Amino acid sequence: MKEKRLPPNQRLINDFPVLHYGSIPRFDEKTWDFTITGQVETPFTWTYSEFLSLPSIEITADFHCVTGWSKFDLVWKGVLFKTIASMTKPFKTAKFVNIIAEQGYTTNIPLDVAMDNDVIFAYEYGGKPLTPEHGFPLRLVVPKRYAYKSAKWVRGIELLTEDKPGFWEVRGYSNSADPWKEERYS
Repeated sequence: MKEKRLPPNQRLINDFPVLHYGSIPRFDEKTWDFTITGQVETPFTWTYSEFLSLPSIEITADFHCVTGWSKFDLVWKGVLFKTIASMTKPFKTAKFVNIIAEQGYTTNIPLDVAMDNDVIFAYEYGGKPLTPEHGFPLRLVVPKRYAYKSAKWVRGIELLTEDKPGFWEVRGYSNSADPWKEERYS
């Protein structure tokens, strides 16, 4: 049964490694905000407490790293991307999402991928607030893609008409990042 959940050439692990580029940013609740811009009818900016008051959900999902490890059954709590989209009302011209994180990190996904029922802006993992190492105060989780699409320390999104490759994508990583197709590098 577990073999069917494990993408090709991935190994199942029990711990949860910490991988990221750059340092762990400091969180200041007084200045932190989350902004939605671009191809949306209603742009938004939320403070941290406002974001935490949005309708939330808990999901259980597997997590796959481009370096070759996978972890099953991670429990995340947060706000579904679909919830944010319903509030901001993307224009029909919106086809892509640019995820903007601290320290200039970005990643990208097609809007239809972001609208999956398991794509979540998570602020809890395993029933506890995220740790700074795992993206506190907010990370995007995209379970059906390699983890570099699950950006840590997210500060907002921009909906776009055209794709805009992010930090790792312009450095040779796959733009689509599908672990079942082993789309690790371009």
